[in-house]
Amino acid sequence: MERAQERAAKDGPDGLAARPGGPRTDLELLVHGVGGTTPEEMLGDPRTVRITGDDTAAVFRRAADADAESAPDDHRDAPVPEAYVWCNLTSGNGARALWLLLLPFMVVNLAHWMRPAARGRKRAVRLYGLLVRLAGLTLTVLLVAAACEVALDLAAWQCAGTGACARHHSWLGFLSPAVSGDGWWSRPGRRLAVAALVPTALTGLLWYLSHRTWAAYESEKPMTRDPGPDDHDDRTSLGRPGFWYGRRPVARLRAAHTTAGLLTVAAAVMTPVLGFDRRAGGSAAPEILGPLLAAATALWAAVAVGVICRRGRSENRLDQELDEHLVRRLPLGALALLALTLVYALWPRPGWHSTGRLPGDTAFGGIALAQGVLVIALGVVAHDLHRRHPDPRAALRGLGGPAVALLACALGGVMSGGVAQRVADWLDGTGGSLTGPPVLLTWQALVIPPLLLAVLALAAVLTWLTWRRSRAERRTVEHGHRGEPEDTARTRRIARTRAMAALTDRAPLVVAVVSAATFLLGAGALAGAQVSERTPGEAARRANAVVQGAAETAQALGSWLVGLGFILFVTWGRRAYKDASARRTIGILWDVGTFWPRAAHPFAPPCYAERAVPDLTWRMATWTRRTGGRVVISGHSQGSVLAAAAAWQLEPSVRKKVALLTYGSPLERLYGRWFPAHFGPPALSSLHREVACWRNLYRLTDPIGGPVRLPGDCGPEVDREPLHDPLAYGRTALHPLPAPILGHSDYQADPAFAEERALLLARLRPDVPGPRHRGEPPAGPDPDGEAGSQGSSGRSSA
Repeated sequence: MERAQERAAKDGPDGLAARPGGPRTDLELLVHGVGGTTPEEMLGDPRTVRITGDDTAAVFRRAADADAESAPDDHRDAPVPEAYVWCNLTSGNGARALWLLLLPFMVVNLAHWMRPAARGRKRAVRLYGLLVRLAGLTLTVLLVAAACEVALDLAAWQCAGTGACARHHSWLGFLSPAVSGDGWWSRPGRRLAVAALVPTALTGLLWYLSHRTWAAYESEKPMTRDPGPDDHDDRTSLGRPGFWYGRRPVARLRAAHTTAGLLTVAAAVMTPVLGFDRRAGGSAAPEILGPLLAAATALWAAVAVGVICRRGRSENRLDQELDEHLVRRLPLGALALLALTLVYALWPRPGWHSTGRLPGDTAFGGIALAQGVLVIALGVVAHDLHRRHPDPRAALRGLGGPAVALLACALGGVMSGGVAQRVADWLDGTGGSLTGPPVLLTWQALVIPPLLLAVLALAAVLTWLTWRRSRAERRTVEHGHRGEPEDTARTRRIARTRAMAALTDRAPLVVAVVSAATFLLGAGALAGAQVSERTPGEAARRANAVVQGAAETAQALGSWLVGLGFILFVTWGRRAYKDASARRTIGILWDVGTFWPRAAHPFAPPCYAERAVPDLTWRMATWTRRTGGRVVISGHSQGSVLAAAAAWQLEPSVRKKVALLTYGSPLERLYGRWFPAHFGPPALSSLHREVACWRNLYRLTDPIGGPVRLPGDCGPEVDREPLHDPLAYGRTALHPLPAPILGHSDYQADPAFAEERALLLARLRPDVPGPRHRGEPPAGPDPDGEAGSQGSSGRSSA
């Protein structure tokens, strides 16, 4: 007991002994990439212990290194490895597979972060964010409108109003006048009121998921610090104190989107009821209540839009406030208006019968038109930002954000049209008794076959380009292994792998072609639906037989494909709910798509980086403060992005004590091109200057990782020459069996990994000179004698 008290007196506040003059323990913080892994695989030891964290994300060590700080002399030759495991944030339990249905929301949220770099253009940046938030709002309205189309129009209005359809579906019998006679619930307005519970429940579910996932994943506060002079520049905003804590803006957006969803349900119920009252007249109560409800609904919708327009993200400080009155009262007011609308619909209206379809064409047409106008305006703003500060590596010359926003809207349209088409076919069977979904959804289904033909043509072009590159790579592989026994099959395999890996650089071309075709075909579908007001097959009846047959075939095929796509969406989510491997595949999708905070859409899947980045920042900052030891944060794939984001969040004094080792990193290849405002050349160059040292490893066979490509002499200083993959071309004494082509995996198996890590640790020592640039004399040997022919720069071939 006395020894424990004596040791506690010598130890610091965290229980670690302070040894300012003694040996210090070095730390290597490993961060895994997409798909996740286990701490046993990361540390290469079946016995691991959790040092800190919980079941969602934690830091692990080998059992033998659990108390490494108490015996620093035992760990002088190599750093103590720690594994930060965060895969449960994205691919943990099966319920997260259902996030697949939130894909359009995630995609439009990505568009928010894809704006071009802008120095001194704050108004244009705010306008860009506003346009993306409004596009996200249209997606919420579109999803709820699709639910209203299914529940109110197809089920309660058309099927329940048709005797044959209602008899075929007994669960609709109490709503059908042909089955229940003059039952209380068989009146059209009352049927609509009952059916409105379905989209209302959907809106409530979206609100609940958004609130619950934020509390579970994004409520961790970053380290509190005062904004520094570098936090207000335009190089990157990832280092600002409030970037990874969006409690206030997400709460406001959630309230506004929930309000919009509830008001959409109210408008769907109110529109046919108001139409009948205006035509038929009646008692004074409905005639007065209806217009008042319509005016109140429009006013409350304007308030919700104003909330979205006025508030963006606050990043320059840690905003811990919460507008509780607004967050609570805005949805409650919409819920009250919806309740009054349902009461208004329950009013008895003799002589009202349901015929045809509800007036949904105007609603879906207005949503599609609004999305098109927003995307065009977004493209104008993005082009202006890129033109003023051009970045040659930016995807689509700065138009990546508008293109992705367009794809999000198209994806939302496909999902809404798919569910409407499938439900209509299921309810109607083969009877042909239902009028069907709105005409616009049928026209949108018509453009699916031409869009698939364009995608197939693009795939053919990419296949041909890949084949040509593969043939060119064969000569490169042969030249690189000159003097070794020739192996034609192995040469072709390596060349083909390199060519396939280069397809990642063709992603801007794919997005450009698909988004352009989607925009043109979608505009044509909207124009055709508004001009003809009939389905494509009906509109083509006056043409010749060939045109009519082609239109009807394309319409039927498109409807089938749209419905099939929705079914595949649901079945994939259901399979992932039960299958861990499929769930892990979906987790990889979320690893890339949910890195960014929810700034444009609150119903998007949660941002795991709002938990992971504070975790890493706290670990590095507390380690350097408590022990004074050296830290190398080692990130693979998506883990390198988390490592860079965490380094930006450190105070400048701590950042200078951290070395960065990235491998298989998409920092420039994906994030630098698609998110130039945050990972462009100025941002990555500033990161290189602010950390103690940085080395990046990559392979030509890696489809994800690549060089950082810093300008000037900084590029070779960070990027090592491409690693050999495979490690050996033929059979050697060290590789008696054929070495595998590793691609994106197992970078630690390459000897270059340990070599670069040792050099980074050596360069962190205060008595070792910093990294030299070209033309400088080579540095002397380091205290451990690790400097050889490479000097301190650590540039050598694998």
